[in-house]
Amino acid sequence: MRKPVGIQHLSNAPLPMPVWEFVGMVACMIALNALAIDVMLPALGVIGEHFELQNPNHQQFILYAYIAGFGAPQLIFGPISDRFGRKGLLNICLIGYAAMGVLCMIAPSFTLLLVARFVHGVFSSGVRVIGVSIVRDLMAGRAMARIMSLVMTVFMIVPIIAPAIGQGIMTFADWHWTFGVTAIGAIGLIIWAHIRLPETLPEDHRQDLKFSRVMKSFWSVLSTRVTCGYMVASGVIFGSLFSFIAASEQIFDVVFGRGDQFALWFAIIAGALAVSNFANSKIVEAIGMRRISHTVLFVFITMSAATALTMSIVGPNLYVFLPMFCIVFGCFGMMGANFSALAMEAQGNIAGTASAVYGFFTTTVAAGFGWIVSSQFNGSVVPMMIGFVGLGLLSLFIITYTEKGKLFGIGEGKEDETVNV
Repeated sequence: MRKPVGIQHLSNAPLPMPVWEFVGMVACMIALNALAIDVMLPALGVIGEHFELQNPNHQQFILYAYIAGFGAPQLIFGPISDRFGRKGLLNICLIGYAAMGVLCMIAPSFTLLLVARFVHGVFSSGVRVIGVSIVRDLMAGRAMARIMSLVMTVFMIVPIIAPAIGQGIMTFADWHWTFGVTAIGAIGLIIWAHIRLPETLPEDHRQDLKFSRVMKSFWSVLSTRVTCGYMVASGVIFGSLFSFIAASEQIFDVVFGRGDQFALWFAIIAGALAVSNFANSKIVEAIGMRRISHTVLFVFITMSAATALTMSIVGPNLYVFLPMFCIVFGCFGMMGANFSALAMEAQGNIAGTASAVYGFFTTTVAAGFGWIVSSQFNGSVVPMMIGFVGLGLLSLFIITYTEKGKLFGIGEGKEDETVNV
């Protein structure tokens, strides 16, 4: 059994600001990613018409171009932040994020819009890596899971209100300003972080940026059984979330004929996720990350199958679909924070690199599976729900293998254990 790298480094140290402010700031860092995705969802159809796209499903490329940019650069930002610290790199990424928001506004062609969205995702990935790394700099284990659950609860305000903001913008302006609001959000966070956030990675805990050292850090992440297993499982299961987000505008418009009320129905579903995240923050330290996340994964699979079967029988009935899907979607709130905390727990001083590898892999894998599922959209939600079942079963298999067949946190102190592959 390998001793976790630097697991005592600043674990559960005093926060540099009140808990509510720290949670809010980290949530805003992560929420910039959600803002860039969700605020323009109501405008997807209009953007497709503006650029005269022949295939309506091609409007989903606006989302997937961003996600593609969000993935691989995390592998670069992680080691850089472990070498030079968090705050300076955060400022660079926020400035780049704001600039790309402006470029998306003025892009004269669909191709250039996709390029701008790709680079937008690149800078957003840096902000995300730094946000998670800052949390891991200061705490570990169930304490980290609790804080990350609170972060995700606050973060979920953005997916709830972003589509409404997008629709509101389109009431008074055109679709271009759905991208402009992302630049405004980044500028506000630059000012806040500059005033209130200190550097969280001390000089004496920084890592060399030599190629051999970086590769050693990558290997440390990939050779830790729990880290690697939950990273892969997260990528698979979150393909379901990405597929819904990509097809959500089409689902409410084409399937249920409620495109003009898109923001309302999306907010209700996102609200279920926020409630789930908040509930997890209240119970995780008492019950444990494994017991919660493994149980909820079974609920996710069962309810996805039930939703697919029910909708194939009753047809496109929104009032039947909505409560069942809220349960399914709420499961992400009790899987995401716990899977992430379990994966990051053993990484200590290389939290930036670990966060980067985790973010790259989960985003890239989720985007791939998400596209496979959402591209099957045919005017019904049944193919999407069948895809949810398949991804849930695959994630369950991966976790069962990772835990050597022992689910639900069986064994004392299991959540402090690090096991090599």
